[in-house]
Amino acid sequence: MTLFAKSLCAVRSALFFIGFGFVTIFISLSGIIFTWFLPFHIRGRYFVLGNAAIIFLLRVCCGVKTEVRGTLPKDRPFVAMAKHQSQWETFYLQWSLFPVATVVKRELLNIPFFGWALRFMNAIGIDRSNPRAAMKQLNDKGLARLRNNYSLLIFPEGTRTLPGVRGRYARSGASIAIAAGVAVVPIAHNGGVIWPAKSMLIRPGTVTLVIGDAIASTDRESRELTLEVENWIEDQCAQMS
Repeated sequence: MTLFAKSLCAVRSALFFIGFGFVTIFISLSGIIFTWFLPFHIRGRYFVLGNAAIIFLLRVCCGVKTEVRGTLPKDRPFVAMAKHQSQWETFYLQWSLFPVATVVKRELLNIPFFGWALRFMNAIGIDRSNPRAAMKQLNDKGLARLRNNYSLLIFPEGTRTLPGVRGRYARSGASIAIAAGVAVVPIAHNGGVIWPAKSMLIRPGTVTLVIGDAIASTDRESRELTLEVENWIEDQCAQMS
């Protein structure tokens, strides 16, 4: 990338983050004031409008497009296990998978505006410093969400990884799918190439999102199911790179 291209990219990224801040504050405050008394399926749909606005801003300000391959299951909840490379997938998947409850680090729920919105979207905050307590929390709250026809969005690596890097996949997503008797949907993408983790510089380009076939959890063991999901996701990411 030339110096001019980098400078232009920096300007466009700065414009995006200004818009991102405005959308986050506006949606969080207005949603809390006007939708707090509404049921989740109505309240949550208002909050994911903010996610859709952020994806729109990425396209307008930074030239980031999205190509989707595959389709999601219809009319039944599932556990989505997705690659975690960027902030892009958190915004896009919460919007496109709605109604969905996202499993996040508990600390994120305390971030002003952003964390408040997560709380109102029924996100499940877990304490990753205490794996046993985190698993119990996920089981209790996750099963309740699935029984109320919300899907679950889990990033099994727990933290964002660089493109081409394979993190350690936790078995919690597979375990809760088995306990609830719902399918697992693996999701791969190359969002980290366009919007790298912890970077303020967003490159123009197309994020490819690949949705795998739903994998039945009946009569499966969590280790085996997790490995199948992991191998599929990493194979798809390798093909994209």
